Amino acid sequence: MRRSLQEIGEAVGARLHGDGSVLLETVASIASAGPAELVFVEDEKHLAAALGSRAGAVIAGAFAESTSSKPLLISDHPKLAFARAARFLQEHSQDKHNGKDQGAARAAAHGTAVIDPSAKLAAGVMVEEYAVVRGDADVGENSRIGAGVFVGTGVRIGRECVIYPHVTIYPGTTLGDHVIVHAGAVLGSDGFGYVRDAKSGRYEKFPQVGRLVIEDDVEIGANTTIDRGALDETRIGRGTKLDNLVHIGHNCHLGENVVIAAQTGLSGSIVIEKDVVLGGQVGIGEHARVEEGVMLGGQGGILPNKVLRGKGIVFWGTPAQPLRQYLKQLAALARLSKREKK
Repeated sequence: MRRSLQEIGEAVGARLHGDGSVLLETVASIASAGPAELVFVEDEKHLAAALGSRAGAVIAGAFAESTSSKPLLISDHPKLAFARAARFLQEHSQDKHNGKDQGAARAAAHGTAVIDPSAKLAAGVMVEEYAVVRGDADVGENSRIGAGVFVGTGVRIGRECVIYPHVTIYPGTTLGDHVIVHAGAVLGSDGFGYVRDAKSGRYEKFPQVGRLVIEDDVEIGANTTIDRGALDETRIGRGTKLDNLVHIGHNCHLGENVVIAAQTGLSGSIVIEKDVVLGGQVGIGEHARVEEGVMLGGQGGILPNKVLRGKGIVFWGTPAQPLRQYLKQLAALARLSKREKK
């Protein structure tokens, strides 16, 4: 279950310095690393600590090229190379666990799992204890369905996905390849849509008959909820990463490589374009639009129907405004407060 440093270097595109035959099993921090573990250093000031650790090898920047006391992988982006190395080692470990190296290719299900006869499980799929897979569901190669997961009728799950325990995937939802869904997430539930009868004062449910599409390489945090579309679809773009406890309302469209931190809430029919970063506890009103490359700080807010634009610009506050402008306003308020006290 170990890989040589040379293999890891080739996999992540890093230059090898020293003994490439060193065998490594996983990654670790400098403080806790052992002889079969890999660490990384982004800053030269931490290099001595890494070289003095028990780690089997180090990923570092060009500043470490003249060092030879420990095997090294040299990369222009050590942290990125480290992340890729971690994934490479983990995938190899999973392959061994699943028996790929021995040619095992059958789907495997625990005896307590409930799988409809019409469901399709591709080669290498694993279904754990008490999971339920309904009719016409389709699970792609080498995907893993955790304990207590519910996969609804007609759900499509791509290749090499990891669905952690107690995830609920409503009927008709589609997941692409390499999707990770953490424990307790709910995908494809009804949106919060009601119509009020003025005569009776009662609220009647608006149809929630759309679907949810999650593209490739998306990661969804624990206890996150994503609603299906009301009449059309909710879509989460390729490479997007959602933290724990995020809520995405119905009909939202998230572009590629969006990053959203914990406890953020999106109302219905919001468009988030590619490469947007939203901090924790952000709130966005319905029909708003956040254009490409915008960064909104924690607890920022966008009012309904508003458009936030400015690639690479950091916004803050509610209503959201450019950070420099927001800080000027805070400073002005502080000065006013001081005057009042005098």
